[in-house]
Amino acid sequence: MKLRQMFVAALLAACCLLPPQGAGATDQAKATAMIQNLGEKAFATLQRPGMTLEEREKAFAAILREGFDLNLIARFVLGKYWRQASDEQRDDYLRAFSDFVITTYARRLGGFTGQSFEITGSKHAGEKKDVLVNTKIERPSGPPIQAAWRVRETDGQARIIDVVVEGVSMAVTQRQEFAAVARRSGIDGLVQVLRAQTQRMAAASG
Repeated sequence: MKLRQMFVAALLAACCLLPPQGAGATDQAKATAMIQNLGEKAFATLQRPGMTLEEREKAFAAILREGFDLNLIARFVLGKYWRQASDEQRDDYLRAFSDFVITTYARRLGGFTGQSFEITGSKHAGEKKDVLVNTKIERPSGPPIQAAWRVRETDGQARIIDVVVEGVSMAVTQRQEFAAVARRSGIDGLVQVLRAQTQRMAAASG
């Protein structure tokens, strides 16, 4: 799988479709510092000697849970089906989505080494509800990757809600994919698919 797909998906978005959720204006400096800190942790993990693949995956899982607002992304990705779901279905889906994202992207990033990144700028978005933090990701071969991270501050905590690479929003992409499954199999079917895929990945890396 290409580096762009692995890294961008793991470090899951600058899309105005994501709802404000009652958030106030996000502090630009705080959002930028959060991305800087998260990136440093991620690359330090990649370059740490002596770690097994399983240890790297666990370290990335912790980084992902710290940096991303998984509940907000999960609700957006489910779209209209979130409004149709019962409370029990929502709880099941949120757990399944979180486990799926963490397992998928921690596993994909676990074997990476030698990458680096720098922040190239930031700006407010969505009537200052969010901040887009632009980064350049260097890689051993090929041109650098330009990625924009959409950060939202809620209850004093800045967290990533989407990442856009080459004009493609990861949240919107997953929304389309998940909607297709929910349309065919319903919310319970989608939860089953997410759980099955998570279990297969966990077994493969065990």
